[in-house]
Amino acid sequence: MEPLQLYKKLFARFGPQLWWPVTEDGETRPTYKKRKKLTEQQKFEICVGAILTQNTDWKNVMKALQNLSKEEMLSCEKIANARQQTIAGLVKPSGYFNQKAKKLQAFCKYLKKNYSCSVNKLFAKPLPALGEELLLLHGIGQETADDMILYAAEKPSFVVDAYTMRFTERFFAQPKISYVEVKRFFESRLPKNVQLFNEFHALLVEHGKRSCKKNPNCRECFLGKECAFPKHLAF
Repeated sequence: MEPLQLYKKLFARFGPQLWWPVTEDGETRPTYKKRKKLTEQQKFEICVGAILTQNTDWKNVMKALQNLSKEEMLSCEKIANARQQTIAGLVKPSGYFNQKAKKLQAFCKYLKKNYSCSVNKLFAKPLPALGEELLLLHGIGQETADDMILYAAEKPSFVVDAYTMRFTERFFAQPKISYVEVKRFFESRLPKNVQLFNEFHALLVEHGKRSCKKNPNCRECFLGKECAFPKHLAF
């Protein structure tokens, strides 16, 4: 099955996922909803969330983002200038809070020094150069950079997370495949479309949470008959 066909099946099954959830003006909690346009503040929030979501569940990131919002600390300027201990206390629900506070401050200080705290100025760079620049920053790896590029900068860079890796290894029979190889696999077989990449990644995560878990629920998976992984099972 080609990736585009797979996308259509996942979309028909689960519907739109409305990623990435962001906070509306005057609120303190990120929400999932269809948005025509992101504000610069929401783009910045996505960057913060991309760092906070490393090695944790999104529900924990939501709590950390709420803490930052309630204390009016969800800004480049304030994070860059705050004591690291203050940031660590606010993002504690996301885990690894001392490390993440350091990463957030590194990102915000870089943004402040080089782009006057404007993510729009940073995101004006062309895709290859933007990716290379982000990867030079402390605490930003390939997945975090791609999260920022796809969801905040709104440029077509396919995100590969643990769910995507696991699904690709199983469904397409690609064991021990690398991040870059999975990314290339999808990007070479799909139209370069931001909304498509956005929705596809979110749908793969949803399917991973429901069926394609670490201990997969193959017998109840609606893709079971087309998947290379459970051929030893009787459907």
